[in-house]
Parts: sequence; structure tokens; C-alpha cells
Amino acid sequence: MTDLETLKNTARECGIVGAGGAGFPAYAKMTDKADTVVLNCVECEPLLKLHRQLFAEYAGEIVSMLDEVRQIFGAGEAIIGIKSEYVTTIQALEEVLKEYENVRLKKVRAAYPMGDEVVLIYEATGRVVPPGGLPADKGVVVYNVETMYNLYQAVHEGRPVTSKVVSIVGEIDHPATLRIPLGTTVKDAVAMAGKVTVKEPAYLMGGPMMGRIGTENTLITRTTNAIIILDRSHQLIRRMDKNLEVERRRASSACCQCRTCTDLCSRHALGHPIEPHRIMRAVANQDVSDLSVFVNSAFCSGCGICEKYACPQGLSPKTIIQEFKAGLRAAGVKAGKPESSEIKEDREYKKVPVHRMASRLGLAKYDVPAPFEDEVQRVKKVRIPLSQHIGAPAKAKVKKGDRVKTGQMIGEPAEGLSVGIHASIDGTVSEITDKEIVISG
Repeated sequence: MTDLETLKNTARECGIVGAGGAGFPAYAKMTDKADTVVLNCVECEPLLKLHRQLFAEYAGEIVSMLDEVRQIFGAGEAIIGIKSEYVTTIQALEEVLKEYENVRLKKVRAAYPMGDEVVLIYEATGRVVPPGGLPADKGVVVYNVETMYNLYQAVHEGRPVTSKVVSIVGEIDHPATLRIPLGTTVKDAVAMAGKVTVKEPAYLMGGPMMGRIGTENTLITRTTNAIIILDRSHQLIRRMDKNLEVERRRASSACCQCRTCTDLCSRHALGHPIEPHRIMRAVANQDVSDLSVFVNSAFCSGCGICEKYACPQGLSPKTIIQEFKAGLRAAGVKAGKPESSEIKEDREYKKVPVHRMASRLGLAKYDVPAPFEDEVQRVKKVRIPLSQHIGAPAKAKVKKGDRVKTGQMIGEPAEGLSVGIHASIDGTVSEITDKEIVISG
């Protein structure tokens, strides 16, 4: 069996990062001090389908890698967190799990943001990650399904990450989940699925709660989970395109201090000192007498419940909180690791159902099948960013005019936290900048 250092080196060289979040390098979380490994198959945002689909297709490979990781870490248990409504995937897993006595399923409600690793850790283990802390503080390491699949590919087949599984849904005639070469543009990726059904489309990259608005030239990277196509007039797109100064003024004039934003905050329910209503009150009254209100904004997960679901006035607590978080980082202010308060007794009753959220966001009609096509799609040109992860960008190791093959390393890991970058198609290096490598097939 692979040892811990070899596993770390393989993950670093093969470019394996969190395939559904911010792109944290997988090797940096590998440790022999964890007693539990949690696999996240919750994908709590509406319309995302890729993880359950990938898991159903490759249940044997993914579970075997999960158990191998557990053994390498010296952990006693591996837990697969999965929504109870993923019936097809659960059936595939239950058959495979008969062979693994140290791996178990934890079925959870279809509630948002169940995929937040802090929330999932509590649901799966009963442990509360402290404010400002890491899962490792509680002896837990969390990976998502595609990351574990990529690790299997690297360890057992010698394949680095060259493509990404992406759900393409919304205003398109053939919603689908496709395997797309890294560096493909949104325009090319969408064309692989079908035809856009609105005249003025907007492209929401990722989930509707935490995603961002992209363009036809936005690139598919290792962290792209979905492209949600909506009409530019859709309420969700209009709300995401906002002026921060206007939002501050609206907070001052309209916030009625109902506390709904705080009451539905998943981190607050676990005892973290984040209270969106107090931040809104401080902004409304320009009150800086209690600086802890602002410092505690650092503990916001950015899930967006307060802004896109809870607030009856349509205000923007998350946007304002994110501004304060950015200001704290820029000023070098650290919030520390305060103790959690008691878990709220009514936490279970304040979970936000994903299907209700989809209806409120005007997305329910797009929750239709998006069949998984496992074959890697073909594309003639890719622009591969040297940074698709948290940490230092990779360093280009090819030059203009070089012929490259799919899977060939074209960017080596830099010093410090970094991972390798690989060609996603066969072709010729046609351009190199300090940010990307362009390959033409």
C-alpha cells in the first residue's frame, strides 16, 4: 500500500485539489493525526448533480480509494455523507460497502448548506469544528467525491487531472453533465450540451447561492461544478449584479432587525459567533462601539442563506459581511479561535429545504435530469490557467511551439503550497503568459 509521503507527492504532482470548493490542494490536508475521513456527497446547492452521478458510476473505485486513504492516515473510520434522496447512488454504494467494514453511510436531509464541511462534520460525527478552526482540529479530514475519484485515477492509473465533470443546466435544450477538458471556454462547453434557449443568457458559474456570474470566455477549471444558464432578466442574476454602496444605504433604511438572517444561519446554529442582524444594525447606525461585531464577520461561511433566502426585505447581509471579511484580511486583523457557544436547541427545525430554496430562487423548473456522459468532450483549443488552486501558481515548464500530449505536465508545482498543471488536450503550445498556457489542437 502507498505510504503517506508518497500519497502526498502523487496528489501534488498530479494536480489534485478540492474539486468542488475553493481548490485547496488535497495533499495539504493529508495527515496521520486524523481518526475519521469524511467523504462529501451532499452537493447542497440546487441543480448540481455531478457528484451523485459520478459516485453511482464509479462506486467501487471511489470507495476503495476512500478506504485506502483511511488506512494510510491511520484513521479508524470513513464516513460517506450523502443526501437520503440520492436513491440510485445509495443503492450502488450499499452493494459496494458490504466489503468495507470501516466505511459507513450517513444519510442526511436535503437541506442547505449541508455540504459546508463544518455542518457535515457535525451531522456525521457530532463534533463541532471551533470558530476559525479546521476539521483537523477535531481529528477529521473531508474530501468530496470527485477529488477522491481523481486521487484514485492518480494512484492506480497514473493519470493527472486534465478534465472536470460539470453540470450544464438551466436554459438549454439538453441539460447534461459532461466531462470537459480544463481550459475550455464556457461558450464551447455549453455548445457541447446543446442550444441555449434564451436570447440574452447569463452564465452562473457554480451553485446559485455561492456561485458567480461568468461570461462566454470564462474558463473551465478544477473547481467548476456547474454552468447554470439563465435569462439575464432572471431575479437571481439581477440580485447578484448590485452596487455595494446602494446595499449599505438599503440596510440603513430598510433593515427591521427581524433576526431571520441570524436565526437561519447554519454556523450560528452550531454556536459560532456570527450574527448577521447585528452587523446590519451596526451598518445602519454607523455604530463602531462594539468592534467584535465586525471581527466576527470572519466566521461567516458565505453560504448566502441570509441574503438570498432569509431576508424578507431583500437586503444583502452576505455581501456586506464579505466586504468586512476582505477588509479584515487586508488590514491583517485575525479573529482568533473563540470558544463555541451551545448548539441551538431548535437547529433541526431551522434547516432550509433545498427544494423550497429552489422554488424561492425561481429555479424549480430547471431541476430536470441532466444525464452524465462519461466520455471526455473534444475541443480544439484550451487556455489552461497556471493557478486553479489556493496557493502559488504552477511554473510553466514548456515553451511556445512545443508539442504536448494529454496528461503531460506543462506547469510544475511552485515553492510552498502549489500543485502541478497538465495538458488537457493533444496539441501545440501556441502562447504562454504569466497566467496561462494556450494549447491548440
